[in-house]
Amino acid sequence: MDSIISNFESFLFAEKRVSNNTLTSYMNDIYQFNDFLKSKDLDIKLISVKDLKSFLQFLKEKQNISARSMSRKISSLKVFFKFLNQQFSIENLAIDLTFPKLEKKLPNYLSEEDIEKLLDYAQKDKTDLGIRNKIILYLLYVTGMRISELVCLTISNIQFDTGFISVNGKGGKGRLVPIPQSLATEIKNYLNDVHSKLMGKKGNRSSEYLFPVLYSGKVKHITRQAFWIILKKMAFQAGIKATLSPHKLRHSLATHLLKKGANLRSLQLLLGHENLSTVQIYTHVETGYLRKIYDKYHPRSK
Repeated sequence: MDSIISNFESFLFAEKRVSNNTLTSYMNDIYQFNDFLKSKDLDIKLISVKDLKSFLQFLKEKQNISARSMSRKISSLKVFFKFLNQQFSIENLAIDLTFPKLEKKLPNYLSEEDIEKLLDYAQKDKTDLGIRNKIILYLLYVTGMRISELVCLTISNIQFDTGFISVNGKGGKGRLVPIPQSLATEIKNYLNDVHSKLMGKKGNRSSEYLFPVLYSGKVKHITRQAFWIILKKMAFQAGIKATLSPHKLRHSLATHLLKKGANLRSLQLLLGHENLSTVQIYTHVETGYLRKIYDKYHPRSK
C-alpha cells in the first residue's frame, strides 16, 4: 500500500499536475484512509464497497467532519480508486459513492466603496514595502488572480507591450489576464525604483520574482501567508470593518464585474475556472442585486 500511495502521489504531481494545496489535501485524505485500513487489518486489493462506506461512516461519526469536508474526501477517494483501477486493475469501488448535499453559500465580497477605501489607503505608504504592497493589492483586485498565482509571478510574466499578464493557474493551465495601462506603468516604476531594494540594503541581488523577499540570505517570492497578514493590517488601518482575505478580493472583482454587465463566460476566462458552473454561484449575488434595483426603481414593484 505504501508503494501504491507513493505512485499515486507521483501521478497527481506529474500527470494530473494538481496544485500544491490540492496535492496536500488528496494525500492527507488517502493517508487517513490507509490508516483506517491498517487499523482494521484490511488489504486494499481485497476490500469491498462495504469497507469503503465503513470508512466514511467512521469519518462522520467519530471524526464529526462537515459535509464539505466529507465531499472533499469522497472526491479524493474517487480519484484514488480510478487510479487504482487504471494502474493496478483494482476494482473502482468509489465510482458509485455519492456526495452529500452542500449548503450553497454566497461568496463574501467587499462593496465598491470599501475597495476604494482600501486602494486609497494603499496609495499613502510611499516606502519601498508600501509601494510593493500597493502593487500586489492592485493586481489582486484588478486581475482577480488567486494569491497563490500572484506571489509566484515573475517579471517575464508581465507583457508590457500588450498589457497582459501571463498567469500559471491550477493544474499548470495558463491564461492571459489584461491590466490597465496605468497599472502597467506603476509596475515599471516599481521594477526600476524598488524591486532590487527588496533583496537587501545594497540592492546588488537580482531575481526574476516580481515580489522577491530575502529569507535567511536566500531570495524567494513573498508567501501567501505573509501578504494575508499585510492585507488584514491594511484593511484595519483603512477603516474597513469587514473581515478580509486575498480570496475575498477575487470574489469582489467577480461580483462588481457581474453587476456592471460582464457575462459568466468572461468571468470564467478571467478567473481561470475550468468549468462554467464554478462561476454560476455569482448569479445568486446578481439576483439579489437585481431584486434591490427592481424594488427601488420599477413602477409596478409595490
